[in-house]
Amino acid sequence: MWLIINSMTTTRSRIETSIPRKHGPAIAGYESALKKFFENVLQAFLKHVDFNVVRCAVIASPGFTKDQFHRHLLLEAERRQLRPIIENKSRIVLVHTTSGYKHSLREVLDAPNVMNLIKDTKAAQEVQVLKDFFNMLSNDPNRACYGPKHVEVAHERMAVQTLLITDDLFRNADIATRKKYVNLVNSVKDSGGTAHVFSSMHVSGEQLGQLTGVAAILRFPLPDLEDIEM
Repeated sequence: MWLIINSMTTTRSRIETSIPRKHGPAIAGYESALKKFFENVLQAFLKHVDFNVVRCAVIASPGFTKDQFHRHLLLEAERRQLRPIIENKSRIVLVHTTSGYKHSLREVLDAPNVMNLIKDTKAAQEVQVLKDFFNMLSNDPNRACYGPKHVEVAHERMAVQTLLITDDLFRNADIATRKKYVNLVNSVKDSGGTAHVFSSMHVSGEQLGQLTGVAAILRFPLPDLEDIEM
């Protein structure tokens, strides 16, 4: 179970259960293990999900496990009169993911039903900007670049419309490095562009970090950037 806030993504609970295969004589063991697993997840849900604080709760999984747990959650909420769940069931959304591991949070944050609930948060804005960058990189690669050298050259040519940078660079412990990127951010803003500082503790910030930590969407194509060594 993860909590996503503006500054970071944190693990709130980790629940692991061995569930037998669902066939033959083992089916009773399967149902018992699944029920126990769902009860443990429900208890973690009650402990960690405060609807006075969170925008929405997302239940995600491959296959139908998410649907099964969702039904269990709502039935138990009615049976036990768990008012926070009953009163906020419209804020509990389901998302299909390819796995149950942390990297699949990117799929969760990309889901339209989730984005609609968190669209005005910093986390959602970061996800959308990164998505715009990758779309540009795929569809019009001469209008997107990443890496310090390419981004610096693009900015020197007044081509940077949107700057993406991780806080690892923007708040770097090395004074010279920090000053360099603070100046870059301010200069992009002064030239009419926008700058987004991504939290390295968010999934989107981790993804940007894999691309050197700095990238840009350009106002106009710069095809010769490919010839410049990164």
